[in-house]
Amino acid sequence: MPDMSTAPVLYSFRRCPYAMRARLALVASQTECVVREIRLAAKPEAMLTASPKGTVPVLVLPDNIVLDESLDIMRWALSQADPSHWLDRVKLQLIEQNDTTFKYHLDRYKYATRYGSDPAYHQAEAVSILRNLENILSVEEFLQGDHFGLTDAAIAPFVRQFAATDPAWFQALPLPAVQNWLNRFLTSRLFEQVMVRYAPWHPEDAPVWLLAAV
Repeated sequence: MPDMSTAPVLYSFRRCPYAMRARLALVASQTECVVREIRLAAKPEAMLTASPKGTVPVLVLPDNIVLDESLDIMRWALSQADPSHWLDRVKLQLIEQNDTTFKYHLDRYKYATRYGSDPAYHQAEAVSILRNLENILSVEEFLQGDHFGLTDAAIAPFVRQFAATDPAWFQALPLPAVQNWLNRFLTSRLFEQVMVRYAPWHPEDAPVWLLAAV
């Protein structure tokens, strides 16, 4: 068992795409860390003390440095070790587009009632972005080229969320390369590992370790 005193602590929420991509990088880098699954309706005081903004993921390092942006966590993890070469050929523009434009339309499609938005419009705008990914994946195996990398891991959880909103409709789209890429991700050993269900964390609980072997 790793030493709790020298291990990072990750506050996470299983279904959150930001937390998901942080876990993907932590597992891919084989970083041993304690995972604390939270309930969004009852965020633990320890997490709010570390990061008052109250969003996941939050990674608390042994020296009490706090990383509370998912991409920062991904970069930190892969700077420790990158055995699968996730940092090769990272496409920052694709990640930026995902985190801004695609996420904007995803939210207003998936949560149209909350935003008072036109879901059909935002659905169509999101698909137009996926067509860009389709063009890449029609000639490349992954967004980063011949292997799954940080770009794929940063974007796939959000495409997953979009697809899951109406799976039958998504599968009928003329985006075979995107659909195949997403399916490979969803059926991968890596995805299986990062989607392990953890009970919500309580301060008196024994440490629970994030699986670290790919």
